[in-house]
Order: sequence, then structure tokens, then C-alpha cells
Amino acid sequence: MGDIASSLALQSDEAALVEELRAGSEEAFAWLITRYHQQIYSLLARTVRSSADAADLTQEVFIKVFRGIRGFHGESSLRTWIYRIALREASNQRRWWIRHRQQEIAIEQEISAGESGNPVQLKDMLVDSAESPYEHALHEENRLRVERALRHVPEPFRTTLILRDIEGFVYEEVAAIQGVNLGTVKSRLVRGRACLKALLTAPAACSRPPAPAGIKMSLREEAR
Repeated sequence: MGDIASSLALQSDEAALVEELRAGSEEAFAWLITRYHQQIYSLLARTVRSSADAADLTQEVFIKVFRGIRGFHGESSLRTWIYRIALREASNQRRWWIRHRQQEIAIEQEISAGESGNPVQLKDMLVDSAESPYEHALHEENRLRVERALRHVPEPFRTTLILRDIEGFVYEEVAAIQGVNLGTVKSRLVRGRACLKALLTAPAACSRPPAPAGIKMSLREEAR
């Protein structure tokens, strides 16, 4: 009963927040940004090519949220809806890069000077100050190895891994965010985890990881 009461309270609080957002409350929007900014930035930093792009896209996501809140009717949670917008923006960004054939930024590349005047590497900017349970469970060296390997997991498996294993969404939420069924989510997790494991154990051999036994469909078929 306690869980049910807590769930109902959360739904009531979210409904009140949505109403304030629809009414144009600056305070409600400021709270929303404070609550989700770091989470959305961390998600985008793992799915697009540079921290600068992730920062720009994070701002764009909240602009889309502000402009589109009147179209949010509660079919999913507000958090799920915001993540769906973020992933759509990331997907649009990836397509833009493919069209313009830009070279991928190496994670070790020096991209700017930090406050001390020393160069800063992209990998250093991917560190999330609000670490998730996933990150706490790994030592720093292993976490960086996982971050590097994760960038080489093909889409859509990489995003599914991020949502489930890093962001902590349950299967149903991942399915809602990506607009696919539960079977597809589970299949993508199996393939994504297999690829990530192969990258971590034999990095040079996993630019195109073999599908796990029993899964015959191609990457293109799975991505549909």
C-alpha cells in the first residue's frame, strides 16, 4: 500500500508541475531544468560526437520541452517524454554528421583549455558529477574503459544500453522512449551487451561484433 500511495503522490505532483509549465510558470521551468539538465547532458554526451554538441543539444531539448509542453497529455511520464525528445535530437544530430561527413572527434583529443589553463580532453568532460549506481559500482579506470568502448557500440544498441544499464530505466520505459516493443528492447540489450563485452575483452576485434548465438537478424533489420 505504501508503494501505491507513493506512486499516486508522484503522479499528482507531476500533474501539478505540468499544469504550472503549461501556464508558463518560470519557476516551474527553472525547477525542471535544475532537475533534469545534468541527466540529459550526460545522456547526450554519450550519444553524440562532442561535448559541445551535447551542451547545445541539451539547451535545444529544453527549448523543445518549453514549446511542446501543451502537447504533453500524460501518455507517459514527464521524464520519459523529455528523454524521448533528447534521443530524437541526438538522432537528428547523427544524421547531420553523416550527411556532412565530419570526422569523429577522438575521445583523447584535446578540445579546450581548462580553468587552470591546461588542455582538457573530451573523455574528462564525459564524467557525470552526479554518478549513477552503475558508475559507483566500477573503479574509475574501468569506468573510463567502458565509456571508451561504449562509443563504439553500434546504434541502436548503444542507446538501449545507456537507457537501461546507465540511466536505470526499466524495460517498459526504454520501450516507450525508443518507440519499440519489449522484445526489441531485450534483443538490443543482448546484442549491445555482447558487443560491449567483446570491445572490453578484445578491443581491436569488435569494430563489427558477431551477433550472439541464436540471434540471426542483421543490424539493419534489428534497427527497424
